[in-house]
Amino acid sequence: MSQPASVRVGLVQTCTPATQAAALDHVVPLVRAAAAGGAQLILTPECTNVVQKDRARLLPSLTALEDDVVVQGLRDLAVELGVWIDVGSALVTREAGGKAANRQAVIDPTGTIVATYDKLHMFDVDLPTGETARESAAYEPGERAVVVETPFGMLGLTICYDMRFPALHRALALKGATILTAPAAFTRPTGEAHWEVLLRARAIETGSFVLAAAQGGFHEDGRGTWGHTIAIGPWGEILGMLDHDEPGVLLANLDLEAAARARAAIPALRNARPFTGP
Repeated sequence: MSQPASVRVGLVQTCTPATQAAALDHVVPLVRAAAAGGAQLILTPECTNVVQKDRARLLPSLTALEDDVVVQGLRDLAVELGVWIDVGSALVTREAGGKAANRQAVIDPTGTIVATYDKLHMFDVDLPTGETARESAAYEPGERAVVVETPFGMLGLTICYDMRFPALHRALALKGATILTAPAAFTRPTGEAHWEVLLRARAIETGSFVLAAAQGGFHEDGRGTWGHTIAIGPWGEILGMLDHDEPGVLLANLDLEAAARARAAIPALRNARPFTGP
């Protein structure tokens, strides 16, 4: 697949509602705005299809990925607009077992889901603020890293908390990924402290673009998310960032040769050596 010299991307920032029908109504105008701004690749956040922290309400509302109304709506929209859409994640039922999946889905302009990725790392934490999270109580983690071929190069798929695990990003880059996705629904305390610095580090370490579409604001279920959707270049430079947590669209142009230049200048991917100990 021949690669163009550049691509215009649109990162959608949402404050996703607590039902799938409302979530679709919320995200569609933002995706349309991204396409109207010239985006050929449009990325949405983690939990694009629903934000509902009450598991007793959430889990019965989930369906299989192909039956989810938001995913289906975005598949139809990809066809209509002639764009690639990366659904940062949809909360869906798994094929087996009693838990759900936090699943990213990459959709091509024919509406075909060409790749999926289940979040590998579960956000099970007790924050100093008193806030707690036990993602593993509702979701089964994935078991494999995923790289997907697109006209714009290889995408390496990650979700939110994955950004704290450099080995995953290195593995994706070594498999050819030059654009890393990092859709998120980041907590506000950790977002303020760590969001930008972690994402820039992952870009610098791998010589890759990092595209992080985020949830932002205060949701119907009472959850607060950080926002500040960001696009980062392979040298760690900020290509664009929303300086707020309101719904919106970030547009950025990616010079697709920049990853090769960064990796040639700092060849960390090929300079790494095996070691023993400690």
